Amino acid sequence: MGPAAAAAAAARPQKASAAGGVPARWVCALCASCFVFGVFVINRIWSVPEPVKLNEKALFVERTQTRLSEVYIPCQRKQNSIHIGEILNHVSQTHDVIMTLDKTISNLEMRLAAARAARATKQEKSLISADSDIELSKVRPKVFFVMGIITAFSSRKRRDSIRETWMPHGENLRRLEKEKGIVVRFVIGHSGTRGSLLDHTVDAEDEQYSDFLRLDHVEGYHELSSKTLIYFSTAVAIWDADFYIKVDDDVHVNIGVLGSTLARHRSKPRIYTGCMKSGPVLAKQGVKYHEPEYWKFGEEGNKYFRHATGQLYAISKELATYLSVNRRLLGFMVHRSQCGAHR
Repeated sequence: MGPAAAAAAAARPQKASAAGGVPARWVCALCASCFVFGVFVINRIWSVPEPVKLNEKALFVERTQTRLSEVYIPCQRKQNSIHIGEILNHVSQTHDVIMTLDKTISNLEMRLAAARAARATKQEKSLISADSDIELSKVRPKVFFVMGIITAFSSRKRRDSIRETWMPHGENLRRLEKEKGIVVRFVIGHSGTRGSLLDHTVDAEDEQYSDFLRLDHVEGYHELSSKTLIYFSTAVAIWDADFYIKVDDDVHVNIGVLGSTLARHRSKPRIYTGCMKSGPVLAKQGVKYHEPEYWKFGEEGNKYFRHATGQLYAISKELATYLSVNRRLLGFMVHRSQCGAHR
């Protein structure tokens, strides 16, 4: 074998080794992949327990805070409840004191107003004589309520209908006053000419039934508000009642229901009760029920203040006494069905 053949034989194994090897680029890529995989595996192994430990620690802290708050909140609620209870107790005591003072003031006002009413009544020339008026003002009979039925000379049939239905007469009327403290009277004044046939007719009817309250007042349709004021003033001077009632002679009353209703308000001062209503103030001239003093109620289109309808309403002793004392200071609205007296 010559030198050329020997060189060829020596070169063959090296060529085969080169042909069966891995390229350098692949080796680098494989190394990089192994490095990334190793980093991923290491992070995966060591990062999982850490959140678990943190979650356990956070859960422990949260449970501890919850237990502390459960202990603290009941104590705070107890303190708040004690504080609120003390406040309510003070409010209740203050309310009781205010109510007591209010009753005391109302009682003093009532006594003062009653004295003024008695003096004002003495100065007026009513049908009750001066001597008897002084005596009655000192020893007025105490009653539950006085009901005045506003009537007229021409209403004899209405009065008879009332006597036959809901109003007792004769001895039964006196028994109602004595046992129940309920006084019921027909209220009427006198004619423009004293001693006329109209007056004699009412005198005869009163002698028969003894159920009239005569006023020093000239009867007339346009004087009904003034008549009502005189009625309250006269009734206050004669009877010491808890309530004074005005009712028209075309209204039939259930005395039992009315008495039960008023009894619920007996301890309250300054009561004004009835079927409440209101109505527009008519400022335009020339229309029916035009109100000359419409400006007292504000701008055009306003309404009268809310008040009880005139067919039936009741006022307490304090209000009746106030009307009696201040009747000369009170004016009247033209539209009497919407509004009566005003100050």
